[in-house]
Amino acid sequence: MEVGKKKTLKSLISKVIKGLSFLALNGARTRRVCYLSDIDEDKDNENATRVPEDVKEGHFAVIAMQGEETKRFVVELDYLTDPTFLMLLEQASEEYGFEQKGALAVPCSPQELQKIIENRRLNLTS
Repeated sequence: MEVGKKKTLKSLISKVIKGLSFLALNGARTRRVCYLSDIDEDKDNENATRVPEDVKEGHFAVIAMQGEETKRFVVELDYLTDPTFLMLLEQASEEYGFEQKGALAVPCSPQELQKIIENRRLNLTS
C-alpha cells in the first residue's frame, strides 16, 4: 500500500474511532434509534449525538447503501482492522467524505456487507 493511502486510511480510522468514542461518551445518558432517512434538518445535531440502544459498548452502527437498498448493521470495533471492511471505509470516504453524521454509511449492498460479516466470523472460528 502506498504511503499516501496508508496516511489517508489511518486518518479515516482515527476519525471513525474519535466519532464513535464521542458518541459513546455523550450518548450514554440518552439512547434511541435513528436512521439516516428519518433525520430532520432541525433535529440533525441532536440525533447524531445519541447512541441507539442496540449499539452496545465496543460496537458501532453501519448502513449498507446501494441505490434504494439500505440495511443497518451493528458491528464490533474489531472490524476496523479487517482489510475488506477497511476497503469499504475507504470507498465511503471517497463517495461520502468525512462529514457523515449518525451511523456510518458504506457504499455496498446489504448482501455484500452481510457476506463480509459472515466471512469474518467463519475466519475467527477456524
